[in-house]
Amino acid sequence: MAKILIVDDNPDVREVLRCQLEMLGYLVISAQNGYTGIAKAIAEQPDLILMDIMMPEMDGWQASRAVRDNPETKDIPILAATAMCRRADLNACLEAGCNGYIVKPFTMIELKRKIGELITRNCGDNHS
Repeated sequence: MAKILIVDDNPDVREVLRCQLEMLGYLVISAQNGYTGIAKAIAEQPDLILMDIMMPEMDGWQASRAVRDNPETKDIPILAATAMCRRADLNACLEAGCNGYIVKPFTMIELKRKIGELITRNCGDNHS
C-alpha cells in the first residue's frame, strides 16, 4: 500500500483528500504546513507528497525545495496541488522541484491518474 503525505493548511481539504485517497487504497498522513510537511516527509518516507502551494509561514515552493535539498527526501515525488493556473505559476512548481502539478479544483479521477503516474515512475526509477 503506497503512503501519501498531504501537505495543506486547510483542515477541510486535508480531510476530504484523506477520505478520498483512503478509498482508493492509499495510506494517508497529513501535515498542516510546509515545516511540518518536511518533518513528516523525513520521518515517514512517503511514496508521494501532495503539496499545496499557497500556505502561510512556508509555502509549497519553499517546502518542495527543502524536500529536494534533503538527502533523505530528495527522491520522493512531489505533486503540487494549486489553484493557480497561469503558466508561470505552474512552471514555478516544476522549478521548485515538484514532479508535476494538478490544478484545483480537480476530480478524483485526475488525482488518481497523476498519483499513479508519479508513483509508478518513481518505482521504475528505483529498480532500474
